[in-house]
Amino acid sequence: MCNSVLSVHTAMLYLGQVAVANENFWLNPLFRIGYKRRLEEDDMYKVLPEDGSERLGEELQSLWDHEVQKAAKDLRPPKLTKVLIKCYWKPYAVLGIFTLIEEVIKVIQPVFLGKLIQYFEKYDPDNMDALYEAFGYAAGVCLSTMILAVTHHLYFFHVQRTGMKMRVAMCHMIYKKALCLSSVAMGKTTTGQIVNLLSNDVNKFDEVTIFLHFLWVGPLQAAAVLGLLWVEIGPSCLAGMAVLVILMPTQTMFGRLFSKFRSKTAALTDNRIRTMNEVVSGIRIIKMYAWEKPFSALVNEVRRKEISKIMSSSYLRGLNMASFFAASKIIVFITFTIYVLLGNTISASRVFVTVSLYSAVRLTVTLFFPSAVEKLSETRISVRRIKTFLLLDEIVKSNHGFLQEEKQEPSVEIQDLICYWDKVNVQLLPPRLLDTLTSSLLSSILGELPHDKGVLKVKGQLTYASQQPWVFPGTIRSNILFGKELHPQKYEKVLRACALKRDMELLPDGDLTLIGDRGATLSGGQKARVNLARAVYQDADIYLLDDPLSAVDAEVGRHLFEQCICGILKNKPRILVTHQLQYLQAANQILVLKEGHMVARGTYSELQRSGVDFTSLLKREEEGPQAPGAETESRSPRSRTLSQNSVVSHTSSIRSVKDGTDQLPAEPVQTIVEESRSEGTIGVGLYVKYLKAGANILVLIGVVLLQFLAQAAYILQDWWLAYWAGEQEKLNVNGTVTVPNGVNVTEELSLDFYLGIYAGLTGATLIFGFARSLMMFNVLVKAAQSLHNRMFNSILRTPVRFFDINPIGRVLNRFSKDIGQLDAALPWTFVDFIQIFLQIIGVIAVAASVIPWILIPLVPLVIVFLFLRRYFLQTSRDVKRLESTTRSPVFSHLSSSLQGLWTIRAFRAEERFQNTFDTYQDLHSGESWFLFLVTSRWFAVRLDGMCAVFVTITAFGCLLLRDQVEAGSVGLALSYAVTLMGMFQWGVRQSAEVENMMTSVERVVEYTELESEAPWETQKRPPPEWPSQGLITFDRVSFSYSSDGPVVLKDMKAMFRPKEKVGIVGRTGAGKSSLVSALFRLAEPEGRIYIDGVLTSEIGLHDLRQKMSIIPQDPVLFTGTMRKNLDPFSQHTDEDLWNALQEVQLKSVVEELPNKMETVLAESGSNFSVGQRQLVCLARAVLRKNRILIIDEATANVDPRTDELIQKTIRDKFRECTVLTIAHRLNTIIDSDRILVLDAGQIHAYDEPHTLLQNHDGIFFKMVQQTGRQEAVALLQSAKQAYNSRSRPSTTNGGVGADGNLVIFETAL
Repeated sequence: MCNSVLSVHTAMLYLGQVAVANENFWLNPLFRIGYKRRLEEDDMYKVLPEDGSERLGEELQSLWDHEVQKAAKDLRPPKLTKVLIKCYWKPYAVLGIFTLIEEVIKVIQPVFLGKLIQYFEKYDPDNMDALYEAFGYAAGVCLSTMILAVTHHLYFFHVQRTGMKMRVAMCHMIYKKALCLSSVAMGKTTTGQIVNLLSNDVNKFDEVTIFLHFLWVGPLQAAAVLGLLWVEIGPSCLAGMAVLVILMPTQTMFGRLFSKFRSKTAALTDNRIRTMNEVVSGIRIIKMYAWEKPFSALVNEVRRKEISKIMSSSYLRGLNMASFFAASKIIVFITFTIYVLLGNTISASRVFVTVSLYSAVRLTVTLFFPSAVEKLSETRISVRRIKTFLLLDEIVKSNHGFLQEEKQEPSVEIQDLICYWDKVNVQLLPPRLLDTLTSSLLSSILGELPHDKGVLKVKGQLTYASQQPWVFPGTIRSNILFGKELHPQKYEKVLRACALKRDMELLPDGDLTLIGDRGATLSGGQKARVNLARAVYQDADIYLLDDPLSAVDAEVGRHLFEQCICGILKNKPRILVTHQLQYLQAANQILVLKEGHMVARGTYSELQRSGVDFTSLLKREEEGPQAPGAETESRSPRSRTLSQNSVVSHTSSIRSVKDGTDQLPAEPVQTIVEESRSEGTIGVGLYVKYLKAGANILVLIGVVLLQFLAQAAYILQDWWLAYWAGEQEKLNVNGTVTVPNGVNVTEELSLDFYLGIYAGLTGATLIFGFARSLMMFNVLVKAAQSLHNRMFNSILRTPVRFFDINPIGRVLNRFSKDIGQLDAALPWTFVDFIQIFLQIIGVIAVAASVIPWILIPLVPLVIVFLFLRRYFLQTSRDVKRLESTTRSPVFSHLSSSLQGLWTIRAFRAEERFQNTFDTYQDLHSGESWFLFLVTSRWFAVRLDGMCAVFVTITAFGCLLLRDQVEAGSVGLALSYAVTLMGMFQWGVRQSAEVENMMTSVERVVEYTELESEAPWETQKRPPPEWPSQGLITFDRVSFSYSSDGPVVLKDMKAMFRPKEKVGIVGRTGAGKSSLVSALFRLAEPEGRIYIDGVLTSEIGLHDLRQKMSIIPQDPVLFTGTMRKNLDPFSQHTDEDLWNALQEVQLKSVVEELPNKMETVLAESGSNFSVGQRQLVCLARAVLRKNRILIIDEATANVDPRTDELIQKTIRDKFRECTVLTIAHRLNTIIDSDRILVLDAGQIHAYDEPHTLLQNHDGIFFKMVQQTGRQEAVALLQSAKQAYNSRSRPSTTNGGVGADGNLVIFETAL
């Protein structure tokens, strides 16, 4: 493989010169398109086969696997570096030839230059031979310039391409590894860290390949230059070389320090992005709790530390750049000071040969060589990080398939299994339905949780539906098929069984609707059903269903149970974890687990007869005909401690749009907004905004002045040398002067005068140079800091709707990639560009002052250049933007894969996901990044061509005007013109880079100007003890999530009396969650909502939200200590916190944690089960002691025991509060004071449960009937009991009128 690549490569190098000519041809059409219109993904060329992600990745992977095995044999740690070298050294080594040619020419060119200047020093109009010789030297100067133009770019193009290949191969391996991480390994890494490996660490390969060759070319070149200098000016050249040699280690030291800061910064950046990830994922909760301030403090703290490190490393950068800028000046100064003091006289040719030789070697020695060292050390850090990741534990692949010959029944057999904390003994035979088995048991059957002891045999193909529904970005159809081909009949059957048929009809594109990041466009219930449908569609032998019925309401739940679990799947073994005891009778075998131990097992009737503590566990759950007359008691406690031990961060967003079941009007689903790709050029206004973010006007004016002073000093220093040489020349020509008394005296120049001024100019150059660099960096880093803070505050203040339509990855991209640009790359590029720009102007000014007519050919050159730049930038900017938009899918694919890791593995879909990843990689690296490389080289070759023309004009121009110019001026003009090579194209590319990077600024600025929700505090503060009663009144409230969105609550009037417990029910999509959103003003409702007579829309959001507690649907915990999670403002004492935990029965759990309250939770609290997380949310509510509590389907994912506990706590702790419960399970609200039945955003009925049940046509009555016969009887019973035991309040303070609308009397307000 490598050999063939080698030959291809050599061929490519020979074709190199041709390629440069050819680049014109195959790139021109692209530029033409880009000039006319915006480039789209289809305009890009297909990826070259040798750059394909899969091919490169597998090649490297096989070498790595080999190395790991070999290392294991030799008992040493495997070396990733060794593998990389082995894979890429041959084609890379060939490229060294180019570097060599280039550097040799750089050394020869000054020699030609010197000879040319000597012609002017010894100028003799009659000597034609000398003239022809001079023409030859001029041609030499021009020719070497042209060859340089070509080889330089060929070299760069090929090394960057090699770097790209390494990066692509590495990404492939990282993703492949991420798909097989074991649970233990997932605990050691975070999504943020893996994303960081893919976004930052692998980019080091792109950088290191560029400079690596200079490690050997540098020293060689230095030696050659030293030889030439010795010939030219003798031993005093050693002084200059000494300075160079001293400069090298200082710059290398800068590099070292720099990478030290870099790794510290990287850790802080990881930290900040992780926090941001949580803030964005949990933004809904943060807003409802009014916790924006502690989070903003948290992020600002991390950011402050990060900025201080960035500031230090930027100052280092500044010193480094300034020393680079000043190096040549110091070297030439010291060399000539010593040269003159040794008694030599200076001449123009000597001066300029020396200056040119030094500048030839200076780049290599002070820039490329230390860069190589610095990049090498940075890459080593990155390679080490990647290696640590690649060596994490992998999951043991278990093979559950059947062998061909054994045609036996699929089964799962478990004996004395101990997985950390489970000991279970069960054998499952087909087709059984095994019930109430904890998720951790499922995860051990799936092989996710390693077992210490015991037997676990699985025969047959598994499939799995996770407890937290997972969907990946793509169409709904692709989510369900999950790689299987489409069989229309089977597919229809599955849709019907999973109650998705109706939803598909409501969605704009049916099952081809695109689901955004994390299923953003679907409601929780729809996601759960898609998740189930995916499992059912797979034709597996054993189905593991982890609580699939919890996220849907009773009606849909029954449908799923009958049509799907006991319908389509009836001939397969199914293991169902559930908390919904009404389904137990259908089970063939029931396993009751308590705190990780198996307490009982058997069929439903066996368990009832045996009386193994089963009665206390299930409290004679369903009383049917077998025990007439017995009263159904309320649901019993039954434990389910470890409901889930997964390490994948689970976040799902509660959607405004709920799933539509049958009788719903069609509702539009939110679709995801295309990511904005700004077009056109970057306006001056943006630069002004950017700079003003960093400093005020006075400082900026000071900075500009400094820039000009530094440049002036820089040029004057060289000019003074030329002037001095010229004066010396005049003396040498009319050397002796006869003094009256007849003695010949040789006149000498006053050394002190010339040398003194020379020293002064050098000093000025140094001081101004350093000052301007540091000032600029200071301003730009401050700008990054203030823009980040503004963007973060703006994100915190924007309405929730923004997060519904923008996927998380897009928001995080602004905080990771774009802020990263502003922190590190942009300041450096900006400063670099400004320095180079001033230097180019300097060069032209010098040339024009020496030979004024040079301005004539300059005019057309400038015009061509401006056109070229505009022509190139149109396309380049689009290519660059395509590169950043094609990057997003790579990351969102990675993060969605990490979230659905268990599902992907259970379905054996790793390979398919790997291929998708490779496709995204090819689109990003193989196409857009490759194009970016080629287009920038296309441009650079043309620019250097123009410089070569400029050099040619100057060189031959001097010869044509040989009578009017003196040697010093020729030397100055020519040596400056030669430095233009490379510098000019670099400056223009930097200007394009700055413009491209300004798109990052543009994207950040765009997010600093988001629309913000109402102010957190307003002039009108409610009284401190408000609300003292908890009376909530809705007066003609209409609500929609966005100005142009559908109205989800229509003209609603209702009143919730103080201390009343109200249940809110309705079919999915009836507007239950929207009611909560209206109450919390997550979007501004129309109409009026009063709480204790205060109009909520007049007070600040924090004043409003802090006074209502909510227990949300998805319990969200944040990374941080347990204490921070309960009380981020530190408003409560320890005693309060412990009491709250005790009330929700979490005290023992927290006391068992290593540092009790101060224990840091894993990413989004994944080391707690869903039930425990829910209890933490309850504890938060207990702590807040508010008069109003809202519970949003909080018990949907919790087993009856936790449920019971939550209900009990609510009844005790919140007796004095107004409680609104949105419920799926009717038994939780059947004893409420009143029940509000919503239908399609309007109040259908609002009364006591018992009264509602008298109306047999009502929605509520139907919902009760759908729970099943026994359950319905029990519900009716509870309602009646509650009704009888209740003391009737008088309805004078508002009641329901005959038409079901609320009559609001004055007394109420």
